[in-house]
Amino acid sequence: MRTAAPRAASPRRYLMCPPAHFKVTYSINPWMDPAKPVDLPLALTQWETLRDRYRALGHTVEELEPRPDLPDMVYAANGATVVDGRVLGARFAHPQRAAEAAVHAEWFRSHGYEVVREPEHINEGEGDFAVTDSWLLAGRGFRSSPLSHPEAQEFFGRPVIGLDLIDPRYYHLDTALCVLDAAGDEIMYYPGAFSPGSRAVLERLFPDALVADAEDAAALGLNAVSDGRHVLLPQAAVGLFGPLRERGFEPIGMDLGELLKGGGSVKCCTAELR
Repeated sequence: MRTAAPRAASPRRYLMCPPAHFKVTYSINPWMDPAKPVDLPLALTQWETLRDRYRALGHTVEELEPRPDLPDMVYAANGATVVDGRVLGARFAHPQRAAEAAVHAEWFRSHGYEVVREPEHINEGEGDFAVTDSWLLAGRGFRSSPLSHPEAQEFFGRPVIGLDLIDPRYYHLDTALCVLDAAGDEIMYYPGAFSPGSRAVLERLFPDALVADAEDAAALGLNAVSDGRHVLLPQAAVGLFGPLRERGFEPIGMDLGELLKGGGSVKCCTAELR
């Protein structure tokens, strides 16, 4: 297959939180093992490399102040979903992370966001919400409540497509699906993470999607961020690099191995401020 012409990137604004207090002392997903120590200086270096790469690509990165009592705040994508300047906050499934929601909401209010909604139902931000121009894709099954889907649809005024996650390793939608080009409704995803009905929906809505295999999914290769041209993804997901180039994207491998110990990689660390 001949490689497509390079695509155009668009400047983005991201919110990230340094892993200054990151550690794994409990387990709320299959990736977390408190018996495996975290190299905190290495985690900070890996995170800073990701932040600096965004800035080198022309994107703006805002930083959220970490709190010592909230070691998972580095996974900033989980704190809210922002569309058209409207902010739907998070309500976490596990008590260990519950206090993060208020920290995120306060950041948005103090930075000029006028419409910030505290949700009634459990949702974990962009962990389970993925935005394209046509749809708000919404995961459920392990964290976010199905009741959060109509709540998000009513708040954003966008049609929500509910997708059932069935593999506990892919406990959030952003571990199994990535939006490559929002304007073109273009995604990549791992079918094995979804129920048969949800796979059929994805095939119908996105017939030209890039389909990842089990090996690249297990490297959290779908936990990636695209600006429409550059796709930052875990460097171990080697099987995705060629197919992305064939579609005109420029894959950029990142090493976030220490943060993978908490169950997250590039996307988990990156909230988009739309």
